[in-house]
Amino acid sequence: MGDRQSGEPVLIVEDDEDIARLLSFNLTEAGFQAEVAQSGEAALLAAPRLHPSVVILDVMLPGLSGTEICRELRASPELADVGILIVSARGEEADRLVGFELGADDYVVKPFSVKEVVFRVRALARRTGERRQAATERDSGRRLIWRGLSVDPTRHKVEADGAPIVLRPIEFKLIHLFLSHPGQVFGRSDLLDEIWGGEGEISPRTIDTHVRRLREALGIYQDAVETVHGFGYRLRDP
Repeated sequence: MGDRQSGEPVLIVEDDEDIARLLSFNLTEAGFQAEVAQSGEAALLAAPRLHPSVVILDVMLPGLSGTEICRELRASPELADVGILIVSARGEEADRLVGFELGADDYVVKPFSVKEVVFRVRALARRTGERRQAATERDSGRRLIWRGLSVDPTRHKVEADGAPIVLRPIEFKLIHLFLSHPGQVFGRSDLLDEIWGGEGEISPRTIDTHVRRLREALGIYQDAVETVHGFGYRLRDP
């Protein structure tokens, strides 16, 4: 296959053996190193050893729930950068929001398309790799500035008045995009193309959720991202 990955590890946390086997087979075929954990406790033991690029996380698990696992992974300094894809039978917007608030990067509803899951894992693995690579880069000195907000595009770091702001990869790409194109209005379709590459079943509400998460993370500088009603979003004139 011409689009194979270079063996990035993926941890599948799923207690349904048929689903776990299906995901493992297809991800292995796509070039990933897939490993299955059938409980939350097993996932927490496997993750530090595997140091995965992506964790596929079922919400309903025996013992520790998927939401608890998500919280534990984000609290770990060694694993906080992993891409987390939640899979759940619960597809209401409120359920998605809970997943994103806990630190998930993406959310897929059961029953799902295996092809779609592989696409999303591939995208998350790429973002995780970019993030880990950026963390090792030397400071180029280049900054994008909006008032007291500073974005280091080389090392993927954001600061507000000198204090670091922790952003997930999607939110970092959003603020980087806005600061790189001051005044330009981005519709949801534009953001889908720029951030997600125009592929996958990403809903407009998901895009709005990521923008809201970005604003919350920016704190006193949340008004940097301006809503242009009926059109989309842009960087506010400072």
